[in-house]
Amino acid sequence: MTYSPPTSYRSRRRASSPAKRWGIVVACIAVLGAIAWPVLNYFDVFSDKGDSISFGGGSSDGKGQSAKALMPTGPKADFTVSGTVPEDGSKIAVTTYQGKKSGFTGKVWVWAPKQYNDPKYKDSGFPVMIALPGGAGYPSNYWMGTDLKLESSIQKWADDGKSLPFILAMPVLNPENHDKDPKDPKAGLYWDGSDIPGQPKMGTWLTEDVPDLIRENFRTIKSRDGWAFFGSSTGGTAGLKSVLQKPDKFKAVIASGPDIVPDSRLWAGHEKEKEDNNSNILAQRLIAKGGPEVYLGLQVGSSEPVKPPIDKFVATYGNKGPVKSKYYVIQGGEHNGATYVPAMENGGLIQWISQHMQGPVS
Repeated sequence: MTYSPPTSYRSRRRASSPAKRWGIVVACIAVLGAIAWPVLNYFDVFSDKGDSISFGGGSSDGKGQSAKALMPTGPKADFTVSGTVPEDGSKIAVTTYQGKKSGFTGKVWVWAPKQYNDPKYKDSGFPVMIALPGGAGYPSNYWMGTDLKLESSIQKWADDGKSLPFILAMPVLNPENHDKDPKDPKAGLYWDGSDIPGQPKMGTWLTEDVPDLIRENFRTIKSRDGWAFFGSSTGGTAGLKSVLQKPDKFKAVIASGPDIVPDSRLWAGHEKEKEDNNSNILAQRLIAKGGPEVYLGLQVGSSEPVKPPIDKFVATYGNKGPVKSKYYVIQGGEHNGATYVPAMENGGLIQWISQHMQGPVS
């Protein structure tokens, strides 16, 4: 019997197909991309922040000018992208503006609703809302951030027919910030959005220079019917008194948790000027004068310390003669922007001022 040794086997590696190799490469790239994207995105590698952006538009043949609409007057400001509204991709932009009337130089953020770029509105002027923050409001204005959803809310309300499609102007409120360091000898110092003698003219900045910037760069409405304020806390204080002080320029305000009277330490020795920036006294004067009508939307959280003075103001001057008012108490509401933005709709305030203002007009 012949012995036959076992057959030896040699291992063979089957060659991968080109399709399989490319599949592995693509999968590896995808995995690396998934890891790298959040990092790159965090450092704004793909961001358009800082890119130049412009507004304005309108007919180039001059036919856009009308009795009601004002085309951009120039000079054109150098706006750059500062952020993107995640809900719709619209851009928030910023520029540093030198106020010709106040002499103050500060940053102003802007945003326009999608209707502004709709061809059917190319010759239309749009209403403007000047949005003022609480606190120091310097060196930034917190309404320019997307976390409080002011821009996306205005857009949604406009789309739903609850609000006019406002252009938002968001300037710095004060010339300095003294809220950072409790040891700062000027801690808690504000300018009350006013022209305090011997100080930067923040009242003129807010009511003259900021509107000028918007007129220079956007299609706006000539009359006061297209101009309003919105503000929270100290910004609400400034917005409220500005409308009462200059009713020939502004028609409405939504003031959220405002102080009614100015209280800056800088008023010391300037009592007359302080009275001229006191909403109680300004309301008295407007009622005595008989007009023009202003629309004061006020809102406050139910347990806020500033509520009693607001209650008194509304009871004393609300809906008296030319001073029209709508008051909303936010049950459980807190003294912050996160409370105030949704309450603008819930309390009917944005709907109310929109009903009394001018929408896009050519």
